[in-house]
Amino acid sequence: MAARIERDYESAGLSSKRLEMLRYAEKLTRTPGAMVPDDVKRLRDAGFSEVDILHIAEVVGYFAYANRIADGLGIPLEDWIPDD
Repeated sequence: MAARIERDYESAGLSSKRLEMLRYAEKLTRTPGAMVPDDVKRLRDAGFSEVDILHIAEVVGYFAYANRIADGLGIPLEDWIPDD
């Protein structure tokens, strides 16, 4: 399952709720300035609570922060991480 998600989460056989979460996470990661209220509404409509949505945004934001710090300091990838 993890390999399918990594390859293409849209066709990995995930629930619609999880797909919405990953779509939100991808958009927040790739184009944070393009986020609109409807992005959060889609998470609510998928069944996420306000606290769930906060946690999703926090985790996505934290990973973006940590990766930018590591990149900015020139910290190399760990050996087990493939560099595409």
